[in-house]
Amino acid sequence: MNNDHTMFLIICSAMVLFMTPGLAFFYGGLVRASSVVSMMMMSIGSLGLIGVMWVLFGYAISFSNAGHGRFIGWDGVVGIDLNKLGLEDLMQQALHGDGSSLAFAGFQGTFAIITVALISGAIADRARFGSWMIFAGLWATLVYFPIAGWIFNYSVKDGKIVDGGWLVHQIGVLDFAGGTVVEIASGASALALALVLGKRFGFTKGMHAPHNVPLVLIGTGILWFGWFGFNAGSELAADGVASLAFINTLAAPVGAMITWAIYEKLAHGKPTSIGVASGAIAGLVAITPSCAYLNPEWALLLGALVGVICALAIELKFILGFDDSLDVVGIHLVGGLVGTLYIGLLGNGVGLFLGFGALQLGKQAVGAAVILVYAFVIAYALGWLIQKTIGFRVTSTDEIAGVDLVQHGELGYAGGDPRWSWRG
Repeated sequence: MNNDHTMFLIICSAMVLFMTPGLAFFYGGLVRASSVVSMMMMSIGSLGLIGVMWVLFGYAISFSNAGHGRFIGWDGVVGIDLNKLGLEDLMQQALHGDGSSLAFAGFQGTFAIITVALISGAIADRARFGSWMIFAGLWATLVYFPIAGWIFNYSVKDGKIVDGGWLVHQIGVLDFAGGTVVEIASGASALALALVLGKRFGFTKGMHAPHNVPLVLIGTGILWFGWFGFNAGSELAADGVASLAFINTLAAPVGAMITWAIYEKLAHGKPTSIGVASGAIAGLVAITPSCAYLNPEWALLLGALVGVICALAIELKFILGFDDSLDVVGIHLVGGLVGTLYIGLLGNGVGLFLGFGALQLGKQAVGAAVILVYAFVIAYALGWLIQKTIGFRVTSTDEIAGVDLVQHGELGYAGGDPRWSWRG
């Protein structure tokens, strides 16, 4: 890579990192005013914790030499290639003039951060911050770091993958920017945690309206901005493929915004800003794995479809009886599945509907199923162990009152804080 490519990656990395505060705004606006600090802190806490872990050993696990063609993708007896700890091998390359690999490590680190933060939306209003941080660290180590190696750790020669993580190299899964690693894994894990922690007190449809709609829309805008770096940056170069990923990252979410709004109008009488924002996120989720494999018109169709599919999917929690507070399952798991499978239907050179048979669709289904099951099982086990030992869920009294003061000793809005009273 030349310096232009390195700078492209650095800029895209900064854009993706900005997504985590954007997610904090998005999630924070959706919860009660008495839980906004707790909700946002789970995203910001993930940024700090996973960032540290990525530098120390996360990259070493995800991008070890053993990742090439093996199931686990870890080197050494204890699971980590010692030469890669602390990014030491990349530091030596950077000091000798080639910083592209170090920039790539930073880029991938921002993916790890946002993926962990996504899960937190399923347990809003009822989780202990310390327990969440323990879960986040263990989940990243046991789930995200290995599966990132299965998808992202590969070598290319003459335009073809010649070695790499087993899902890409041996199974043949296509996932350009992380629909499996980021979206399906986080969505499946969110479902697991929602089941472990149980329903919020008084759980029913429409129990809590978003306390700050403008905050949600600000978060949506930041997430969309960062997603251009997320998807286009996955090409690792500012070329034609990155441009295709970029335009498709526009096409899919605008399609989903429109169809989600139409669905709300037909089903509920009024389109809402929260619905339009959710549609945009659903479109962004769905286009993540497929952004470099679709013509823009097919990306627009994908968005239009997923806008309705995800709008319907979020109703499942009321039908099936699980409390996914902020619809991580309905948007990220379902949207990730649709986007991943869609490659096998309309992907350039592989799509069933374009005359290339069902082989790629089968490969996409295998990859999605493996990551869904693996992430769900590990997340459920971790959540269950934490709940049974130190406790994951706050008490019902703290939940009803709002967790901000109990967990963090502060409120999101000064007007509700007794320390700002003029009395006394």
